[in-house]
Amino acid sequence: MPIEIKELNIKINVSGQSERPQAGGGEQESAHEKIIEACVEQVMELLSKKEER
Repeated sequence: MPIEIKELNIKINVSGQSERPQAGGGEQESAHEKIIEACVEQVMELLSKKEER
């Protein structure tokens, strides 16, 4: 039986201070960007499938 998610709650805390280390953080930022791009792509794909219905 498929599971359908009807509601999605996202909470984000934003602060003015930078918590990322400045030196050597380029690889982590690149990995984070790739993960974010993949997530956005999947969400957009799900939204387009929902509109087709």
